[in-house]
Amino acid sequence: MLEQVGSLIGSPWIYAVVALSVLLDVFLPVLPSGVLVITAATAAAAGSATDVPDILALTLCAATASVLGDLVAYRLAWRGGDRLDRAISRSRRLTTAQERLGAALARGGGALVVLARFAPAGRSVVSLGAGAAHRRARDFLPWSALAGLTWAVYSVALGYFGAHWLGASWLATAVSVGALFAAGAGAAYLMRREPRAS
Repeated sequence: MLEQVGSLIGSPWIYAVVALSVLLDVFLPVLPSGVLVITAATAAAAGSATDVPDILALTLCAATASVLGDLVAYRLAWRGGDRLDRAISRSRRLTTAQERLGAALARGGGALVVLARFAPAGRSVVSLGAGAAHRRARDFLPWSALAGLTWAVYSVALGYFGAHWLGASWLATAVSVGALFAAGAGAAYLMRREPRAS
């Protein structure tokens, strides 16, 4: 299955590529960081420990890069000033997300941060919104860490167990990626329902 990408997947460079992709997808949500993590985990399930990524190292790499990306977006938005505030106020979606996030963090619950990590572009909206609203880092970052770890464990588990159940094939990767997208669609649906549930 992984002959074409085997040289990258089977080298230590995979950790750097995963980290860079996950770090940057807070700014470019179209980056296929989840697909890359799943593919690397599928390769880890298929090979020996000497020539493929280590599952624990891959999980920690993805989770750490996720939190660092959130922190960078949060700090940039914090310092964004009036220009960023005007840009957010022009978008009803960003304004609503910022208000919901503020209410969730004020209540001491950051489940929205965890949920947003799975939703398409949710991570971007939440990280930038928390920074732009000047939410305290101690209120946001622990939830960001939980979100990053949850997403990384879920993504790696999809690739790893998908390969064990379906074999190390493109079918296993496709089914795992489909499950990741389904979780994202579910998270987006729950985020849209949140205001009515409150």
